[in-house]
Amino acid sequence: MSGIGWDVMLGLMGGALVFLMGIGVPVAFAFLALNLAGAYFILGGESGLRLLALSTTEAVTSFALVPIPLFILMGEVLLHTGLATRAIHAIERLITGVPGRLSLVAVVSGGVFASLSGSSIANTAVLGRVLLPDMLRLGYHPVLSVGPILGIGGVAMLIPPSALAVLFGSLAGISISRLLLAGIIPGLLLAALFFLFIVAISRLRPSLAPAQDDEIEPFRDRLRPFLIHVVPLMAIVVIVVGSILGGFATPTESAALGSIATVIAAAAYRSLTWASIRRALAGTAATTAMIFIIISGSITFSQILSFSGATRELVGVVTALDIEIGTLVLMMLLVALLLGMLMDQISIMLITLPFFMPLIGMGGVDPIWFGVLMLIALEVGLITPPFGLLLFIMKSVAPDEVTMRQILGSIVPYIGIELLGLLLVFLFPILALWLPGFL
Repeated sequence: MSGIGWDVMLGLMGGALVFLMGIGVPVAFAFLALNLAGAYFILGGESGLRLLALSTTEAVTSFALVPIPLFILMGEVLLHTGLATRAIHAIERLITGVPGRLSLVAVVSGGVFASLSGSSIANTAVLGRVLLPDMLRLGYHPVLSVGPILGIGGVAMLIPPSALAVLFGSLAGISISRLLLAGIIPGLLLAALFFLFIVAISRLRPSLAPAQDDEIEPFRDRLRPFLIHVVPLMAIVVIVVGSILGGFATPTESAALGSIATVIAAAAYRSLTWASIRRALAGTAATTAMIFIIISGSITFSQILSFSGATRELVGVVTALDIEIGTLVLMMLLVALLLGMLMDQISIMLITLPFFMPLIGMGGVDPIWFGVLMLIALEVGLITPPFGLLLFIMKSVAPDEVTMRQILGSIVPYIGIELLGLLLVFLFPILALWLPGFL
């Protein structure tokens, strides 16, 4: 197939990938089929297949990927031992006497759980199960019940421990430590914007979040559950982030410390049982296997693109256009946003990063800043119709009376807020680069 031009080759590979995923083939197997065909016809028959096997082994045995299952394990332990639910209820008791109270509880709880679990799916599922029934019972409008849960659910992609941030850093070949730290301030910024929006809309339109007539407990009584069920868990965040920031541990070591601290916390609360351990390990294994199968195809996919000349030629075409680098970054983010409407975040990384990172390197763009921008764009894709993953997670955990139409309508203002956050990080790179500067 050496006579086929790079543009035709790129079109064939891209078209085949879209077709396979379009007919319902799981992304892992779509990449596997494409890699097998590409390895045989482009890399050279049996030798290409041998290279595929070697690349697959190299991909899944990379030490840089060890934090992924460890971060996932942290979230699974918190979820299956009930520590996450207790923390949410403690935050709910602490926040009183404010408009849109339960919506604010969702944002604060989601931010706390995001810093403990690193999983957008777990974040959304837990908040949906715990808070949404009460919100609906009290008459909260979907914009202030479903919307905040979906909006804050995606923030787990940014705030460490984020398994997807680790994956992004590994695929992009950039510092995972710096990328994890870089996501903290943008993640907190998005949570603050959600918080301000809820306060403002609740005051302007009180009917969207009816006031509660709950008996107000003394502050001392409300503070006690928070001190018992939330503050000790935040020590896990200090261990994970502080060990990286202080230079005491690599991301892998900090993930191991965080996992150990999470298990110790569950045991200290007497919530660690053999059943919860079994469910946590099973959930970790299933999620990790899916991610690693997809990763195993990414190395060969990039090699096939490089060997066919597609990556080199495409970079040359874009360079010849003499596009200003800021405009080029915006174009890349637009591509990520559009793809987020059609496919999952890991697929978008695998498809775009082999092209984006060489362009970023040639343009002199800080790869950490670009990585945070991409993570925010990918986060937007989690809640963007028609195929935003968190939309379907919400539908699966929400009460039956919540329709998909209500879910789609509720998320519109939060998509706007996340795009505003993306623009702020684009205009003020210091928001992403200040914390990594301490390393």
